[in-house]
Amino acid sequence: MVARVMVTGAAGRIGRAVLALCAEEGVEVNALVLDDPGDLPARLVVTGDAADPATVRQALAGADAVVHLAAIPTPLRHPAREVFAVNTLSTFTVLEEAGRAGIRRAALASSWGVTGLPWTAVEDPHPPYVPVDEAMPSQVADPYGLSKQVDEATATAMARRHSMTVVCLRYPYVGGFDERLRAHAAEVTADPAKGARELWTYLEVRDAARAALAALSVRDQGAHTAYLCAPETLVPHPTEELLARYHPGTPLRRPIPGRQAPVDLSAAERLLGFRARHLL
Repeated sequence: MVARVMVTGAAGRIGRAVLALCAEEGVEVNALVLDDPGDLPARLVVTGDAADPATVRQALAGADAVVHLAAIPTPLRHPAREVFAVNTLSTFTVLEEAGRAGIRRAALASSWGVTGLPWTAVEDPHPPYVPVDEAMPSQVADPYGLSKQVDEATATAMARRHSMTVVCLRYPYVGGFDERLRAHAAEVTADPAKGARELWTYLEVRDAARAALAALSVRDQGAHTAYLCAPETLVPHPTEELLARYHPGTPLRRPIPGRQAPVDLSAAERLLGFRARHLL
């Protein structure tokens, strides 16, 4: 049982949901943020860069697990070199310092971006098959997706280096039941082409937080990856019809009935005991 967790990016969308869930579960939190908003329910708040070893060591004080969420979340708002450098160095630093501190459990925010589909240079990208699973080859050609690939490789190396258990959570589009998620669903319903690169998947933010805490209970040493999303898409159209229209050359490895998400979620269920609860 985790007693105190250090959460990077604690003031972000998923970070705040993790802190709220920790409060419900009686888990103490050390929060690492670039700027302190002043309202975080944390025992310790440390401001600074997750890529700075001294800052990370300060934030790890007394913690017995790590949830690493801090990252530049898109390749569109910063120079490519900055996106790649910030994301990969912070992940290396957090896991290295956690391992040196004797912490053996960590959850890492990876992303649907590791598929390469959201920001690939290809004008009309398609998955090589569906349902998508963790073995699917990547088409990454952008600095964000590449940084998440490297983060997962870093997790593998750190698991070996420090005998850690690190779970890489491949999050899709995440939002709360507020304007963000409902507006996104309305936009994609009106024009399903806008959701084709993400295969019309989503995850409610409370489920994203629940998966992060569940990852800290995984006992098998090593690095693990799992796709996460709601079991159904966010559009009111049969999935196979959407695939036939927007990914016509993509083979179906099995039937995908109704609005079922075209993603194999068995790894999340097997590894984390996780199934999304909060559905549009």
